[in-house]
Amino acid sequence: MSTFRTLLSNDIKTAKSFLNQLIDVLQEDISGSTSRRKYQHFVTGGVGPGVTSSLFQTVYDQDFTLQTANPIFDITVGLAPPTDDYADGVLYDAKIGEDSTGKLLFPSSSLMAREKGEIYRQFAQTLLGDGTAQFKVPLEPQVSVTQDTIDVGLFLAFKRLFARDQIKRETFAMRFYQSASFVSRLGTSIDMPPAADADGFSNLNITSISGSAIFTDIGSNDARFTTFGGQYGTIVDSSNTSRRVGLMFYDAGVAVLDLAKITSGSQFVSGTIAAMAPTGTTILGNTGTATAKKSKFIPDFVMSGSMDDIIDHICATRFQSGSLTAITFQNITNINSTLIFCRAPADEFNYSSNPTFVDSTSQKIVVIDEGQEGLQDTFTYVTTIGLYDGSNNLLAVAKLSRPVEKSPERDLTFRIRLDF
Repeated sequence: MSTFRTLLSNDIKTAKSFLNQLIDVLQEDISGSTSRRKYQHFVTGGVGPGVTSSLFQTVYDQDFTLQTANPIFDITVGLAPPTDDYADGVLYDAKIGEDSTGKLLFPSSSLMAREKGEIYRQFAQTLLGDGTAQFKVPLEPQVSVTQDTIDVGLFLAFKRLFARDQIKRETFAMRFYQSASFVSRLGTSIDMPPAADADGFSNLNITSISGSAIFTDIGSNDARFTTFGGQYGTIVDSSNTSRRVGLMFYDAGVAVLDLAKITSGSQFVSGTIAAMAPTGTTILGNTGTATAKKSKFIPDFVMSGSMDDIIDHICATRFQSGSLTAITFQNITNINSTLIFCRAPADEFNYSSNPTFVDSTSQKIVVIDEGQEGLQDTFTYVTTIGLYDGSNNLLAVAKLSRPVEKSPERDLTFRIRLDF
């Protein structure tokens, strides 16, 4: 049985707090084929068996087929589409014209060019509020600092489970290998290992072992900016903080990195990639192709490779496959609290409406010794507090860790905290 007291406006207060959680993403989570989920969104027809590819991949914290697996982030690549204000870049240089509807046309050696442009547009629309805008580093014009356009963007979109309400400033760091494995003895068939392609060793699927760098948002607290996608900061090279390589959108939980800066974009690359060919594949840099013995990561690989080819290379080789931390940051969970002060004055709640409080035979209060009715005060033990609405509907229940004695000599206040 309960006794009631009406809560007044000064009994209810609101408060805000936050909780931080450290997130560590291991190299093997990103590089592993079982912890990266692909989605077959893109399928071609025509010549050969065709090409099937994802538009993005999702990195999990373990084998994604397990029910306990949690998606950490989505990873994809986008190319800045040419516009009236931006007649430059990889897509602009590769296009061979437009059709009557304004759709860009590309040579047969390119693959998924329009899709790569549309992915860039979608992130620009979401984060910048303009699908025709380009990401720039730094995004906000600054005195004596050159704004560089991110033409080939690497997008890391962290899931709500890990990013929560916001990524905390100056906690993001990423270990990334800028150089691909070295390709030697190009153009000779002498002493070729089985894994070698026709015109050299493949370095698209061999884990990088040198040239690692740490990219971080250190210094983002010094200059706070906000755009359509919320608060953001600049990602820099930890060994040279004046070298700006990307943007971190804290509220959206999205990192945008310039692949031309975080990789050795001019480095020679060679390997088998998907293609519109009778065999369904081609060898990048092979004899008889436009990139024969001179193919580079940018622009050749990012234009000729499918999205899966590019993402597989970045995840499997550029993050390595060890047990070290590849990406780390702290998130912020905003906690809104309602504090309800339930007051029990000295002259209230000293009597219980529970029938057992009175002896059924003698009708005497059980907590008062016989013969002490005029000397002893009645008292109770508070164990539970219920919150009711105006129609006496129970909304919430607060349980005390132990019973608390309530008597006319005690004025008690219980604080109930509701977090949401």
